[in-house]
Amino acid sequence: MKIVILDGNALNPGDLSWKPLEQFGTVTVYPRTNDEDVVKRIGDSDIILLNKINITEDIISHCPNLKYIGVQATGYNVVDLEACRRHNITVTNVPSYSTAGVAQLVFAFISEFACHVQLHSNSVMAGDWTRAKDFCYWKTPLMETYGKTIGIFGYGNIGSRVARIAEAYGMHVQVCTRTPKPDIKNAVTFETLLKTSDIITLHAPLTPQTKEIINEKTLSLMKKNAILINTARGTLVDERSVRKALDAGTIAGYAADVVASEPMAMDSPLINAPNCLITPHIAWAAVETRQRLLSIVVNNVKAFTEGHPQNVVS
Repeated sequence: MKIVILDGNALNPGDLSWKPLEQFGTVTVYPRTNDEDVVKRIGDSDIILLNKINITEDIISHCPNLKYIGVQATGYNVVDLEACRRHNITVTNVPSYSTAGVAQLVFAFISEFACHVQLHSNSVMAGDWTRAKDFCYWKTPLMETYGKTIGIFGYGNIGSRVARIAEAYGMHVQVCTRTPKPDIKNAVTFETLLKTSDIITLHAPLTPQTKEIINEKTLSLMKKNAILINTARGTLVDERSVRKALDAGTIAGYAADVVASEPMAMDSPLINAPNCLITPHIAWAAVETRQRLLSIVVNNVKAFTEGHPQNVVS
């Protein structure tokens, strides 16, 4: 079988190995692929693997041998699933591989807002401590997370992991979820979550109901000293409203690993926003996390070739 990886640099910029895939056929890896080159590169392929390349019905119609599309991520909105069903193409994804990494980044954000590590390290390296009149100093108010209320919007694998870590920090956990579970100790409405949380962290999927669920109206319900964290999907928030709230000081901070348009647009309202931390979609980027992802990708292909596909989304 012919296997083509269209945007291999996302998952594996060179520190992992594609070799395990070679047991299933010939493997061709393209670091990146422009839209106009997709058909040329996969036209006679049996299997394609991708992260963010859009696969439309028009593309599929030019690929008569295509039997399997492996999305090397959890989200699979880049693939036209209905078209795949019509053409009898199996589509799989990789669920739950990044739970630990995303939860880790959530608390990196929380810790940075609480302790302002970079600010104080920069100050020390600039010589401020050598000139200090006292044995210690701080450049901005610091916060202790113990006893703070964290509101978790969405309670899947990541949301529940965040809850367990928060409890270890001694935080009060409250949850808003569309799928109530017996193990949720303190389920609240979305409005209550907004009004009473010191930290709100988003872990819900993007749906018509959740798109821009954080907007001017909902931001106005939050505490003035509250911090908002988004490691889920960029368009869960209306970024212009977030910027307005940061500029006005009606929320204390915003942190995100995702934005509405990725790579980030030059005119993004979040660029240079005050009290704002943005990372370039790195929650999944630890080598251990990506190795876990690649191992599942290989197992997905293996299961498909053996006639019992797993993690099927279409």
